[in-house]
Amino acid sequence: MNPMSDADIPWFNSNSVGEDPRGMAESGAERPGDDDKDIIQRPDLTDVDTEVRNLREHAQQLLVDKTYLENEVGQLKKRSARLEEELRHLRSPPFIIGNVQDILDDERAIVRSSNGTVFLVSRNLRLSEEELKPGTRVALNQDSLSIIDVLTDAHDPLVAAAEIIDAPEVLYSDLGGLDDQIERLKDAIELPLMQPEAFTRFGISPPKGVLLCGPPGTGKTMLAKAVANQTKATFLGMVGSELAQKYIGEGGRLVRELFDLARQRAPSIIFIDEIDAIGAKRLDAATSGDREVQRTLMQLLAEMDGFSEVNDVKIIAATNRPELLDEALLRPGRFDRIIEIPLPDEEGRKAILALHLGKMPLDKKVKVSNVIDQTDGFSGAEIKALCIEAGIRAIKDERKNVIPDDISEAVDVVRKNRNKPKDTDLVHYG
Repeated sequence: MNPMSDADIPWFNSNSVGEDPRGMAESGAERPGDDDKDIIQRPDLTDVDTEVRNLREHAQQLLVDKTYLENEVGQLKKRSARLEEELRHLRSPPFIIGNVQDILDDERAIVRSSNGTVFLVSRNLRLSEEELKPGTRVALNQDSLSIIDVLTDAHDPLVAAAEIIDAPEVLYSDLGGLDDQIERLKDAIELPLMQPEAFTRFGISPPKGVLLCGPPGTGKTMLAKAVANQTKATFLGMVGSELAQKYIGEGGRLVRELFDLARQRAPSIIFIDEIDAIGAKRLDAATSGDREVQRTLMQLLAEMDGFSEVNDVKIIAATNRPELLDEALLRPGRFDRIIEIPLPDEEGRKAILALHLGKMPLDKKVKVSNVIDQTDGFSGAEIKALCIEAGIRAIKDERKNVIPDDISEAVDVVRKNRNKPKDTDLVHYG
């Protein structure tokens, strides 16, 4: 290798390390100029800031979603725990309903279960002595019959359903031919409830009950419905057969709860339809079922005129067999007024016909006086039935009004129905 000469040293110092200008000259390549430096672009700082900002917003949104999901998980865990608790309660054995008979000491009590059996059981020490009294309804453990909890006194569903919330759409004006009976009923039922101070001033006791008696279809139940519509007192309606129960003591319990509910809702009116179902005369020779009905009757007698005053509770009863009722039930102090509702006379039939025919389009040839003569011996329900029958015949023949033939045929139909044998399967009017 030849050493560098003195002529080559200036040239070498004027060039950068690694370049070979002689080689470049020999190959014909040129040194890159200033325009070639733009080929390599630097990144834009504005785009970087935007990207960073978007990532920060996305991260913030993810944190919000995380917090929301954590809250949702917490709520679902609480709901799951609550459902598990409810499921545990549903799987637990049922309690037995009973009544406390006596409290012996701080730990023991005598209870009567729902089937009538008496047990000596332990009681929950957390229950105070004020809550546990003779007659209190309690929940008993199914296995040990221990007193678990004290229950509120509740009325039998049959008694609770006896309260009429929606007043019947029956007015006194809808009852034709019963003006005298309506007046007597108002005096015995509505007057003591509206003016109790007047009876106190005169020193007399207001009537406690009214018995409505008469043949079927004369308007006894409708009269009670009109009272329920007109009065502002609580109206409790039951049928006598509902008080006749199978098990011993059940009928008397229903009567007692019925009067308890009436006292709580006072002023109130109790209506017992077909009272002969439980108020029949007591006989020495009777079956076990008859004796249970007699126990129900005795409870009714005690509630109507016993040690407990029922000044704000009035009783209305209805029957078409008054001769079957027990004498103790009919005496003053229980049923102070016995209102007989007979078959309507001529004036009564005229009023009933005017009530029902007045709403119907009648032909000019229809004479109400003739209809009054044809319905002699008819009850109010039968007169209403013949009016309905006459209207049906007019509608069937596509006529716009009722003609005399419609009424005559309707009278014949009703009369035939009331004269049929009792063992017939056909429907009877009235």
